[in-house]
Amino acid sequence: MAEPHRRRRSISDIMRRYAADLEMLSEELGEALRAEGPSWDLKECCVEALCNVSVAPDEVVITADMPNTDPDTINVEQTNRDALEIRAEMKRKVRFQELGITHRDGEFRFFRCQTHVPVPVDMKRMKTTFKRGILTIHLPRTKGARTKVH
Repeated sequence: MAEPHRRRRSISDIMRRYAADLEMLSEELGEALRAEGPSWDLKECCVEALCNVSVAPDEVVITADMPNTDPDTINVEQTNRDALEIRAEMKRKVRFQELGITHRDGEFRFFRCQTHVPVPVDMKRMKTTFKRGILTIHLPRTKGARTKVH
């Protein structure tokens, strides 16, 4: 039995399809970038600290990069069951111009970071250290909450 004849697509049809797919992907990427937002808040004069969360078998370790911070002003607060907010005052104000950014104007006096804790931990046993501009937070995992590796 003969196979039905399929119409071949022209090169212009193929190019239009690729252009439509590319446009859709660029819109999705743009939406994702807009959802992320800037890493500063000029109204509150704060910049978001770079933050890393590492999960170990017995604890969660959170590090936040906060150079030029006054250690006496560091505040780590539990915002809900599985999230923390870190806030600290800088020793001196930092302006956009000092960072080489000339198309914006503003200054920062605080670091702020909100982070999700991905596993159950005992927030009451939190231990923090601050050394050379790096805040390290150790949160012991709750008993029975260890993750099995298969």
